[in-house]
Amino acid sequence: MSRHVAIVTDSTAYLPQSAMARHAVRAVPLTVVLGDRALEEGTEVSARSVAQALRRRTPVTTSRPGPEMFATAYRQAAEAGATGIVSLHLSSEISGTYDAAVLAARDAPVPVRVVDTGMVAMALGFCALTAAETVEAGGTLDEAVAAAEKRAEGTTAYFYVDTLDYLRRGGRIGAAQALLGSALAVKPLLQLAGGRIEALEKVRTASRAIARLEEIAVERAGTAPVDIAVHHLAAPDRAESLAERLRARVPGLGELLVSEVGAVIGAHTGPGLLGTVVSPRL
Repeated sequence: MSRHVAIVTDSTAYLPQSAMARHAVRAVPLTVVLGDRALEEGTEVSARSVAQALRRRTPVTTSRPGPEMFATAYRQAAEAGATGIVSLHLSSEISGTYDAAVLAARDAPVPVRVVDTGMVAMALGFCALTAAETVEAGGTLDEAVAAAEKRAEGTTAYFYVDTLDYLRRGGRIGAAQALLGSALAVKPLLQLAGGRIEALEKVRTASRAIARLEEIAVERAGTAPVDIAVHHLAAPDRAESLAERLRARVPGLGELLVSEVGAVIGAHTGPGLLGTVVSPRL
């Protein structure tokens, strides 16, 4: 199995540890600040801790990794034998992570292609897996980048939140600000569009919003081969129920992952998040 091209991503990809180990994917952590404590996502702070802090109204903020963290990851990959690196990251419209990776790539010991996927969570994770699989099949650096970008182009992400308040506080709702005021009294459905979080629909009840989320995922999946991720924060029963219904309704379903989002995304969406990522296979 070829490892001449290494794959680096960031902690918001929320890839299963087993998949990261199998494909030798490295993830650079973002930081979550709870009160006055700065903690690394994935190792020092959990999504559940963030949910509890938000309920207590403890100040919660997030920050990108510093360029030096990417420089370390790139150096380690080169020392392990990589002759090139594909570095895939969450949307630059909602984080400065991509910019930090670009700065570090300039002085890396091997060529680094930094990709703004415009995605987040497993919408990003599926791109990283595609890049890794391309490399393992003997693909070049350019071929791995092209495969990841093509996967990103076909991937869609939709999510339901109990309230827009957390997104509003973090300044992450973009055009969805048009929903503020009236929307805080309804159940909003949002989508990733152009790398930004945008308003999709306003629904009056949680049950209707979740039913609509299911319908959208089924429509987007169609009958072609597709992978799906169901994400949640502090809503495991909702997520498992939705996943079971999707298993029964999506004929071309390949992999179906159900996972709680990490601390960074949880800090901006709040408890009750339920999301779907639909990613057609190449």
